[in-house]
Amino acid sequence: MTNCILCKEASSTDGETLIWRGDDCRVILINDPNLPGFCRVIWADHVAEMTDLTSAERGHLMDLVFVVEAAVRHVMNPDKINVASLGNMVPHIHWHIIPRFNDDPFFPGSAWSEKTQDTPKSTLDARKAKVLELPAAIKSGIAALF
Repeated sequence: MTNCILCKEASSTDGETLIWRGDDCRVILINDPNLPGFCRVIWADHVAEMTDLTSAERGHLMDLVFVVEAAVRHVMNPDKINVASLGNMVPHIHWHIIPRFNDDPFFPGSAWSEKTQDTPKSTLDARKAKVLELPAAIKSGIAALF
C-alpha cells in the first residue's frame, strides 16, 4: 500500500521523532502539543490485524508496547496510560501509548475526543521538558529485552 502514512519514515520534520528501529518495528514520539509523551509502536510491514502476525511476532510487538508503556509511566508520571490499537483510519498495525492526566484537554474522554478543558501552559511546558528523557528510557528498556 503506497499511500499508507505509517509505512513512511518518521522524521522530526513531520511531527514525529524516531526513537528506535528494529527489523520489524519502530517506536516514534508524536509531537502532540496537548499530550506530551504520546508514543506509537508501529509494525514495519503493512499488516492490518494482530492475528495476521505469528504468535512470536505478536509477543515481540507486545513486549515493545509494554516497554514503551513502562518508560512513559516512569518518565511522565501520568494519572493513567491509554494503550490502544485502533487502525480504523489506517489498516496498519500500530499501538498508541498515551500518558493521560486529569487536566489534559480531553480528559476523561479519549485522546481523540472533543476538548473539555485547557491545560495550563506552565504544566504543559513542564511535561514537554520531561519528554526529553523518554528516548533514553525507551532505548534502555528495549536493550534489556535483547
